[in-house]
Amino acid sequence: MSTIGFAPHDHASCVADTMQRAESHCADQGLRLTPVRRRALEILLAEHRAQGAYDLLAVLAAEGMGAQPPVAYRALDFLVKAGFAHKIEALNAYIACAHLGECQMPAFLICRACRSVAEADTAPTRNRLNDAARAAGFAIERTVVEAEGLCPSCQDAAA
Repeated sequence: MSTIGFAPHDHASCVADTMQRAESHCADQGLRLTPVRRRALEILLAEHRAQGAYDLLAVLAAEGMGAQPPVAYRALDFLVKAGFAHKIEALNAYIACAHLGECQMPAFLICRACRSVAEADTAPTRNRLNDAARAAGFAIERTVVEAEGLCPSCQDAAA
């Protein structure tokens, strides 16, 4: 699985493919992708950048889809539970899942300058954390790896 976020790619296809996979997943699982949930996912997909709930709410409110915080939080809760988005704990913000349906244990590379986020899969097949957990008799169910630094564009700008 590749890392998505910092590398140039066909973003229109990225968004269209992800929306199509989200719609198929909802149909298969009997989930409702309501207009607000759909729009929330589209907003998160607009950029590979972490966005706060109030950023999302501002767009939804401007489009007449609700101006109260629960509107955004309910949509984000659905997207996270459905596997369509991730919460970036370090930023208290959200990002659309770059590997919809394939994401097991994501790692996030967060640019501290521009807040762009790249996502990679870090499934613990043979790593030290998995070895330590196994030795302790612990079953890992979820990990969150967030690394902060500078993306290639911000490194170039600083040089």
